[in-house]
Amino acid sequence: MLLVIQTQDRENYGAHDWDGEGDCPQHWKFKGGNYYKITNVPVDADLSEVVEMVRADIEESGDYYTVDIVGYEPEVDGWQSEFEKSQLEYDGEIVYPEPTIDYGDIKAVFDSEYAEWSADVDAKFYGETA
Repeated sequence: MLLVIQTQDRENYGAHDWDGEGDCPQHWKFKGGNYYKITNVPVDADLSEVVEMVRADIEESGDYYTVDIVGYEPEVDGWQSEFEKSQLEYDGEIVYPEPTIDYGDIKAVFDSEYAEWSADVDAKFYGETA
């Protein structure tokens, strides 16, 4: 299964002339976004958990620019965004594909981080060093 995550980008126009002193002026404007494709998601996966697993890889937050996840939906394999479809229609190929992340890759990282955390917790509980 394919999970498609939609993002919203914002740019802080108030920060363009900011000298770095004091609070950064706030003048945010919406600037579009992307669709992130998470491939090879198991059919029985909890989609909200998958989103949480990739949130740190997708979202950004700073004085000048932010990227926020605004929604997600399961889609059929082979799904294309309107941007990808228009590239095929006008150029005959997709030169700029939407960002893609394989579920197996994020699951492996997540499992590894969980195993490390779990070992640290066990070591603390049993008075051992990991």
